[in-house]
Amino acid sequence: MAEPTSRNSSTFIGMAAMSFAMVLLPIGDSVTKTLTAYIEPSQIAAIRSVIQAGLLWIAFAAMNKSTRGNPFTKASAASGICVAIVSLSLITALKTIPLPTAIAIFFVEPLLLTLLAGLMLGEKPGPHRYAAIVVGLIGVLIILRPNFSVFGPTVLLPLVSAAAYALNMIITRKGTRNCSALTFQLGSTTFTCLTLVAVMMFTSDLGALRDTMTVGLSASLVLSGILAAATFPLIAYAFSQAEASVLAPFQYLEILGATAIGFLVFGDVPDGLTVLGTAVVLSSGLYIFHRERRANQPAKAIKVRQDR
Repeated sequence: MAEPTSRNSSTFIGMAAMSFAMVLLPIGDSVTKTLTAYIEPSQIAAIRSVIQAGLLWIAFAAMNKSTRGNPFTKASAASGICVAIVSLSLITALKTIPLPTAIAIFFVEPLLLTLLAGLMLGEKPGPHRYAAIVVGLIGVLIILRPNFSVFGPTVLLPLVSAAAYALNMIITRKGTRNCSALTFQLGSTTFTCLTLVAVMMFTSDLGALRDTMTVGLSASLVLSGILAAATFPLIAYAFSQAEASVLAPFQYLEILGATAIGFLVFGDVPDGLTVLGTAVVLSSGLYIFHRERRANQPAKAIKVRQDR
């Protein structure tokens, strides 16, 4: 009896960590969207990653005795590159696309995560969940249709970000099997930092950045870095405690926060088709979660419920 109880406790901790991370993410996104009016996306991504890496190195030094494993592995390098793609794509999208719309498109990611979990982790979704994934993709197309005519190809960037993020989740799940969540995240963040700084150096005007920077913008960049430094280790820790397909639905908390913040801070109100498409995507994700719960229940429990 002790082993199932321990497993259930770990799963609950993973779900709680993921939920808290999803509360922090839209707050960080809103700060980032504000910064895009003054600073180039590549510069925001790079500076934020430098701050995030610095804070994680401090945390790693303070908790060295409770960490395990090598932070610099092929898995952490692959994760770092994926996170760099996520950051650049989403920040560039936020420069022109309303926050709720960008996050709504991005939320094809849990569906992609469920698909990739079957292909790469052996967590087979089954025909019902595959059907839900297809329906969710239709929901994304509903969101894209009106927004593509307004914002152009930029609306595809959240899709790129979603694919990279889902792949990073799989890599994180596998990478944290042999090291602690903080250790893995330290390596991933370091590789992300190196990648984004290189992109910034070769693609942006550093002189304009120096001339633009103010105390307020500097404080916002620091806040963005702190939120990122808190969020991504929480996600890594969540995936070290629970299955990827179990955690996927909890990511939908982010879209609720993004919609609320988008309205309160930026006055963004999603149009009818965006709301419809988002509802389809959310319903698909919740159905996948429902199927996952049924699959994990003992056969006897299912039979008792059916008899009722």
